[in-house]
Amino acid sequence: MPNRLQYSSSAYLAQHADNPVDWWEWSEEAFATARALDKPIFLSVGYAACHWCHVMAHESFENSAIAHLINKYFIPIKVDREERPDVDSIYMAATQLMTGHGGWPMSVFMTPEMKPFLAGTYFPPVDRGGQPGFTKVVTALGEAWVSERTRIEEQAEELAKAIRQELSFIDRLTPTTESIDLIAVRATLTEQLTERFHRGGFSVAPKFPRTSFVNALLENEDPRSIELTQAALRAMSHGGLYDHLDGGFARYSVDEFWAVPHFEKMLCDQAQLAALYFKASKRFHVEEFKSVAISTLDFVLRAMRVPTGFASSLDADAAGIEGSHITWTKSEVAEVLAATGDLHLLDASCHRWHISEAGNLEGRSVPRLNDTALFDTPSELANVAEALRASRLSRPQPSRDDKVILEWNAMLAIALLTSTEVRHQHEGLALLNGLFDTHFSTGWWRTEARAAHATLADLAWLLEACVSAFELSGEDDWLEKSKNIADYVHLHYQDRNEAGELRGYFSQDDLVNDLPTRTKDLFDGAAPAAHSVWTRALAKLGLVLGDAELISEAQSMVHLAGTVVRDYPLEVVDLVNAAGYAFEGLEIVVPGDENSLSAHLRLTPMIRSVLVTGAGSSPLLSGRAPNLAYVCQSGVCQLPVDNWADLDSQIAENLYS
Repeated sequence: MPNRLQYSSSAYLAQHADNPVDWWEWSEEAFATARALDKPIFLSVGYAACHWCHVMAHESFENSAIAHLINKYFIPIKVDREERPDVDSIYMAATQLMTGHGGWPMSVFMTPEMKPFLAGTYFPPVDRGGQPGFTKVVTALGEAWVSERTRIEEQAEELAKAIRQELSFIDRLTPTTESIDLIAVRATLTEQLTERFHRGGFSVAPKFPRTSFVNALLENEDPRSIELTQAALRAMSHGGLYDHLDGGFARYSVDEFWAVPHFEKMLCDQAQLAALYFKASKRFHVEEFKSVAISTLDFVLRAMRVPTGFASSLDADAAGIEGSHITWTKSEVAEVLAATGDLHLLDASCHRWHISEAGNLEGRSVPRLNDTALFDTPSELANVAEALRASRLSRPQPSRDDKVILEWNAMLAIALLTSTEVRHQHEGLALLNGLFDTHFSTGWWRTEARAAHATLADLAWLLEACVSAFELSGEDDWLEKSKNIADYVHLHYQDRNEAGELRGYFSQDDLVNDLPTRTKDLFDGAAPAAHSVWTRALAKLGLVLGDAELISEAQSMVHLAGTVVRDYPLEVVDLVNAAGYAFEGLEIVVPGDENSLSAHLRLTPMIRSVLVTGAGSSPLLSGRAPNLAYVCQSGVCQLPVDNWADLDSQIAENLYS
């Protein structure tokens, strides 16, 4: 008989609707039940595309005996981390404090007052490989709640204090008052990234595509940075991390060579990586990087579109087997080519995509390219690639989580607007306009189901996307939308002390009342921290409006964490990027209709720069002549120029001098 999750708007929660576990959603009703029955809570957090979440569900949550123990001793609550990242961040802090690492599925045992006393990630059903079995853990903790209640509550109280300190780290910092030497900070960051660089990434294994790290290298003139940036971009797009037959990047590589991926595909990764490759193609004039970006966006438009935007993820598994929809044997390739009359191309095809008899994943091969191969498929193998892709579609396909996350769709809009393809730009504008219809109703919501309030990250990315739309179109409507978002965030997320001094922004709005504490997101992870994205978005809005007050606020956001920016830039890479806009940002003004100068700027990477064009109401356009470009910084403008060479020279002089 289905449990309460059958009514959930979350695909991940709905996957557990038939579990014998008596799941609750995160709600006051669940907490009240725990208090009334005086039972502790078992919190399980995951997401739809998570492979090990599926494993634990199959091994434990579908097991009637284990489910009976969970129901007997605990009030079980299931949370989709993509829908409620605020809940996830609080209890991930607990998990990391207790175990030294984090991940999903996340398993947390806590008091009815939401204070954790034990946390971990995946538990096998029985003792295995040095890990305690979930059966043993549930039974021991359930019995200890009765026999050692005082000790457990004392431990939970101590941990709750530590979590609050961890999550309010920025509040314990003394804001800097002196100016920050960003040139020195970027030099330090380059040294640290160079030291960490390993085979096109920044770790041994697993290897994540750390977009922010690559972007930090891309934005400076150090010859080492240029070399490492291009090596990283080629390693990620040539290895098995990229799906060479259908497009799109996997979540990460399980090995140090980028050969074998963890096969789930997340919208946030596609968006950030596509934008990065477009930026790199403009920075280095490398057509291959442009091809990667275009192919990635075309994959998203083809495979992840839903009626209200774009889906959050594609699963790593198909028919219960990880990567079965992507991997090949040589005999399978031969069968496809025999059917199309292309069997004579078997050796060439297997050579290009590294498909061998031995394989590199349990006797099967993950398609990948040689380091020196061209990313675009050679014309003589174009029909083969299409035939293999079509054949793949006849296999069982991974499930798709169709929830439309505001944050990730705004990221995608930025990537689409950054594209040099007009069709992508139109898609980006349409997507952004649609989000205002689907995700706003008296207030902002994280998903189209309107089951959770928007986070600061949602609105920070949305604001930056609206500024990008203004840069592309020059239309005042995007400025109005941008200012409305900023006003909303100022009202509902801003934190000021009793003296009225800015103390940053909470990750959740003041309408969220089902959390033990409000958090602030400072340190970058797989995605940039909300503090960093909001700072950059504010600075960009201030620059396109010529609004010194907004720019000053962005500078204050940098100063709040100035000691971390100065001493530990690797932990806040995106805040270093945001600081560049806040303190060194360029306003490049090209009044009037699209012309050769504004068209040229669309092909430049726009590092620490914004474009103000058109005939709108931005004060920066007032009194300025069309067909000229004005490069301005900190309220001072260079002499106007009428050609690309002088424009590029002025930009470089202001950025790198």
